[in-house]
Amino acid sequence: MASKATCPAGGTWFDTLQKSFVHVPIDASNGNAIETSAFLDAADSLATLFDVLGSIAFTPVKNDMLGNIKKVRDRQLATPSESENLQSLVLNELKTKKHTAAEGLLWLVRGLDFTAQALRNNLSNPSDELSVSFRAAYTNTLKPHHGFLVKPVFNAAMSATPYKKDFYAKLSADEAKGRQALDTWLSALEERLSVLKEFQARKESKW
Repeated sequence: MASKATCPAGGTWFDTLQKSFVHVPIDASNGNAIETSAFLDAADSLATLFDVLGSIAFTPVKNDMLGNIKKVRDRQLATPSESENLQSLVLNELKTKKHTAAEGLLWLVRGLDFTAQALRNNLSNPSDELSVSFRAAYTNTLKPHHGFLVKPVFNAAMSATPYKKDFYAKLSADEAKGRQALDTWLSALEERLSVLKEFQARKESKW
């Protein structure tokens, strides 16, 4: 599992990641299959972003994401030959009339989409503070699926986001470099989420 790392001198926080979404393969010749191990490693690395956000209020959000990663990884470890890519993992599990990993991946994609939309909102609207960007993303992604017990937990996290100047300072000492690295990483994440959301919308991916 990725751990919290210090931004290297002259570099960015993204240089510390065990795996970047930039390096997660998409096999266009095989229905845009996404390699399971690489994707889960990149998602593990993304979870350390909640350490950068710096508030204990984000711990439940991070733990929720890690729990969903574990559900998918457990299925991969149990049936490696059927789980080389995420799409095969889901379809093969559903054939057994189970959906633990498939549901875990669904919630993982939602959590990653929430994070991606929040960061994209902030890059696209530089005058907004992170709290504004994260609240808009939450409303658009996770909130419709959350019950009344979970919503306050996430609302607390939205209220605990740092000032954007402090956040970008943690990404890199050079804000322009940090924003560029964020955009590159984010674009790769968005591309892979688009593939998975399209897959999850298909009839054969549901239970």
